[in-house]
Amino acid sequence: MIKNIQNMINIIQNGDSITIVDDYQDFSTASILMNPEKINRIFLESLSKQFNYEMTFCLETQDLERLGFKSLTSEGFIYRFNQKLPKVISKSVVSENDQLIKQISTINQLLDRNSTKDNFVSPGVIQLSCSTIGGVLRRTGHTEAALDLKKMAGQYPAAVILQIEVNQNNRDLFINFLRENNSEAVSLSEIIEYRRQNEKQVELFSTSQLPTAYGDFKAYAYKSLIDGFSHIALVKGDIGDGENVLVRVHSECLTGDVLGSLRCDCGEQLHAALKKIENEKRGVLLYFRGHEGRSIGLLNKIAAYDLQDKGLDTVEANIELGLPADARDYGTGAQILSDLGIKSMRLLTNNPSKRAGLEGYGLKISEKVALIVESNSENLKYLNTKKEKMGHEIPMNEKK
Repeated sequence: MIKNIQNMINIIQNGDSITIVDDYQDFSTASILMNPEKINRIFLESLSKQFNYEMTFCLETQDLERLGFKSLTSEGFIYRFNQKLPKVISKSVVSENDQLIKQISTINQLLDRNSTKDNFVSPGVIQLSCSTIGGVLRRTGHTEAALDLKKMAGQYPAAVILQIEVNQNNRDLFINFLRENNSEAVSLSEIIEYRRQNEKQVELFSTSQLPTAYGDFKAYAYKSLIDGFSHIALVKGDIGDGENVLVRVHSECLTGDVLGSLRCDCGEQLHAALKKIENEKRGVLLYFRGHEGRSIGLLNKIAAYDLQDKGLDTVEANIELGLPADARDYGTGAQILSDLGIKSMRLLTNNPSKRAGLEGYGLKISEKVALIVESNSENLKYLNTKKEKMGHEIPMNEKK
């Protein structure tokens, strides 16, 4: 695995292209990371005859801000959540008829760090995509992977990728295309594992005994070196060999956990998880900061509540605010669990996305354990929406 990453770094440093895939066995999207100087008509024409693709320019938040696109949504959420950014074209080639000239000129304008939003118009020919802070350790996306690889190669974190739709009908054709063009592939899991082995992303700050209403736990306070958030893990008993540990990753919820809001089931889930871990005498509850309102933040969460009072559901309200339905990532949490010595876990959750999010970072989930709490008349619609629109596996038992 490490050899493959080092090989990818050498290829990028030599100015050649590589291909990023989700997984070697099963992938629906592949991204060819290109050297802008080697994008040529023959290659693109050959590609377009066989596949649908989109030319995307990947950049980091500071370049997005320099280009003036932060203001497209409130509080800069457009780059925090990697929402769909506009397609742009350099003003200098708007009247040009040749598509390739338009694309190359726009890319060169984007690569010029003196460029601003005034140099571009939209809609255009190059799709913008902004990396999440922390790269693949925060979000397992191709934009993050491309910029992580560029930085590993000692190059400025800006990249051109050709995003290609791959399915069962054209998968073999695509693999042959890569072979014919001598483009080697790297998977997201390889990049994640390389960074996890070579970079420290969390730091254990302090520990203490913590007696609770459910029993005595040991508290481990961690600091994220990516975004500065502090997180706390409550550990019960001896982790031992780290296998089959009962784990709850709980997203912070001020309104539910602290204020006793009836709009959600967060507080009830928190206490039910602590009780279950105490009963088993071995387990971990990771209280994860930065996930307020499924990571839209407290201010937007209250704004979303207002929209829900006017008839929207929890997903519709987020979208109405220009925010994603669920923007949580679990990379930092996975690193904390690994640091605690956990290798495989029995995950307390009703959310299949949480399972996928943690497994993507190398942690094995041996079992999914349902977390059952009673609903109430105030949160029935919220729970039904999570079940029907977000795939949560929630038994609906209303509290009398």
